[in-house]
Amino acid sequence: MKKLMSFITVSVAFIILSCGGAGKDLLLTGADQNDLYVPLIKDKSVAVVANQTSMAGKIHLVDHLVGLDMNVRVIFAPEHGFRDLADAGETIEDGMDEATGIKVTSLYGRHLKPTPEDLSGIDVVLFDIQDVGARFYTYISTLHYVLEACAENGVKCIVLDRPNPNGFYFDGNIADTSYRSFVGMHPVPIVHGMTVGEYARMVNGEGWLTGGAICDLTVVSCRNYTHDTLYDLPVKPSPNLPNQTSVYLYPSLCFFEGTNLSLGRGTPFPFQVYGSPDLPDRGFSFTPESVPGAANPPLLGIKCNGTDLRNAIQDKIVPSPQLNLNWIIDAYNDFPDKDNFFTPYFDVLASGPALREQIRKGMSAEEIRESWKDGLEKFGKIREKYLLYK
Repeated sequence: MKKLMSFITVSVAFIILSCGGAGKDLLLTGADQNDLYVPLIKDKSVAVVANQTSMAGKIHLVDHLVGLDMNVRVIFAPEHGFRDLADAGETIEDGMDEATGIKVTSLYGRHLKPTPEDLSGIDVVLFDIQDVGARFYTYISTLHYVLEACAENGVKCIVLDRPNPNGFYFDGNIADTSYRSFVGMHPVPIVHGMTVGEYARMVNGEGWLTGGAICDLTVVSCRNYTHDTLYDLPVKPSPNLPNQTSVYLYPSLCFFEGTNLSLGRGTPFPFQVYGSPDLPDRGFSFTPESVPGAANPPLLGIKCNGTDLRNAIQDKIVPSPQLNLNWIIDAYNDFPDKDNFFTPYFDVLASGPALREQIRKGMSAEEIRESWKDGLEKFGKIREKYLLYK
């Protein structure tokens, strides 16, 4: 039996569609449930925010919608592009989808937010992108700008929800919004523990859109998913997260992006190792090369002594219900030129200087975690209001 549930938050109606079914335990994403969203877009002019993860079963969502004769007018592409995987930070150009002939407008090029011209004649925007649950993963920043543009232009937004592979915990410092950036837009911890649909409800409900704007938002929720579900991603979400090990390690290892170390870009195992030629040789090394998805990786062609975490799942290091700060602390302690360990980007990733200063002062992981406690408790109460999968 289908059920329509209406949730009221801060005097605004948020519609969440979910599909029940006694005895049926198959996990379905929002995109898998045609009967819940196709009636909402039939005879409408549709824009789709999508990438290579936007699959409806074994078919790409855009191809699926075209096959159903839906009027898809434009595709919005986030970081890394629409069907193909570009390098991290690489500008995505406007173009045309060769498979369908539909216009592709970049949201990671000349602008990050759909313009009024981009949304001219559009009735509804479908957002369907797989997230990995970390605040510096840019798909939730694209989500923010899509919600904001829809609110400002009177366009409805439908989020086709997907499980969060790191949705079983939340942890980290709360972002200082005075250091707001595209990798830290909201006052949330490093790991937020929410699906994209839940996160959209929070951004909308907490008044985080510019001017407190409210988007006409519908979330098509997953079926048979909870935050205790360990979800293996069927499609890699970005070029340097190739497997489940990297997805679990990403929230902790991403801090190395703000150092002069390598975290394995340009190797077959990005986000599963870290190292530098200046670290002690403890028996493991790797050499970054130019490869698709990492054309010019840090420390290109230089042998790096490092730490091997490729067996982190087998060794039961991950999945873990908290961030591991010991890796970044240990690397800093082992690095001989401490003045050149951090780069300015570290403070961007950490949404402020506090974490860098704590590491420089010699604080332990436990002491740093204690400084997060109050912020996490407050965030937990906010998060609870918007959960769909309790």
